[in-house]
Amino acid sequence: MAKVVNQQASKGRKSVDHDRNALLRSTPQRGSNQSTVRDYNERLVLQLIRNHGWLTKSEATVATGLSPNAVSVIFKSLDRAGLLVRGKPERGRIGQPSVPSAINPDAKRYMGLKIGRRSTELVIIDFAGGVVSRACEFHQYPVPERCIAFVDRAIPEVLGAAGINASQVAGFGVAMPWELWSWTEEAGAPKEVMEAWMAFDVEGALNRLGPWRVTVANDGTAACTAELMHGRHLDKTDFVYFFVGTFIGGGIVLNSSVFFGRQGNAGGFGPLRVPGGPPGKDRLVDCASLSVFEDRVRQAGGDPARVAADDGVWSAHPAEAADWIVTCARGLSHAVISSLAVIDFDSVIIDGAFPDDVRRAVVTAVQAELDKADLQGVGRPRVEAGKFGGVARAVGAATLPMYEDYAINQNTLMRSG
Repeated sequence: MAKVVNQQASKGRKSVDHDRNALLRSTPQRGSNQSTVRDYNERLVLQLIRNHGWLTKSEATVATGLSPNAVSVIFKSLDRAGLLVRGKPERGRIGQPSVPSAINPDAKRYMGLKIGRRSTELVIIDFAGGVVSRACEFHQYPVPERCIAFVDRAIPEVLGAAGINASQVAGFGVAMPWELWSWTEEAGAPKEVMEAWMAFDVEGALNRLGPWRVTVANDGTAACTAELMHGRHLDKTDFVYFFVGTFIGGGIVLNSSVFFGRQGNAGGFGPLRVPGGPPGKDRLVDCASLSVFEDRVRQAGGDPARVAADDGVWSAHPAEAADWIVTCARGLSHAVISSLAVIDFDSVIIDGAFPDDVRRAVVTAVQAELDKADLQGVGRPRVEAGKFGGVARAVGAATLPMYEDYAINQNTLMRSG
């Protein structure tokens, strides 16, 4: 009898142990066995150099609090890896001349693909975030097979223009809207065509086209990653990023790192409610998106397809453009205040797929809206224009594997997945 009881107790302990192990494995804090994860201090120094443009060893020592010897070892390691270039010695100071180091643009090449509701874009960027080569194709709405066929045709073109072969691509990133099949009515796309994306394996299709690892992310988050990595935001640790495309998205930066969110959709601002809109049209996407401008161009007798393909459409429709800027800024200002009520961001970055003068006008209009707004309970943030404009999502796609390899992600460095 005792033996039977002991066996039952043993089974009970095994069940408890199994449940506990499952619980332990589910914890978000995880150690990493990835061979690509580099030393934290190396990543820190590399990002400081990227942000400042150039840095000496003595400046890196001040910035990091590390010992001069530790910093010297890090610089030697980065030099051996070919990630840095040295500038001219700075003379006129006490002691040995200081030699500044900068990011070596030629150290790596990354490929990025943006799959958008109005265009597909393929780029190659250098290690400093500069666009080396680019190919683009416009469409009324994206079809999976056509997008992959474009990439297949464009790969030899962008590789040739960059002067490299496929084996020299350090990583391949993809930026595409979260649930691309959503909001088909607003995009003017057939529902059955867009729903084909639900079962389409983008990563698998691209893996078959070359010897690269593929990283896929939300397009707004990818654009935010490009802004953080290459925008030199030295004085910002937490900012909210809005990108105005056919619809609107964006990203969130916390602790100087991109916050991707549980499902990779942090910063999906489209569904945010905006007061003052007509019934059923009270979301941010209903006022701060290029699909709204497309409708106004159409109503004015123009070609809405020009909005994605031709910057001249803005000057061709000045009244519609001015009205849209006001409407967009009003919606964005409400979104800014809502975001500040959740997280105390120090800055707001606004970018979009439109010309520089339109981007500046939107930023100025948002600032004016915030001047009139009730900001009781939230701090007034700085509002600035983004760096990349329409190419931000493609550059962000290419930046994704670079970010994984070389940036410090303080929000997810120790998380699973």
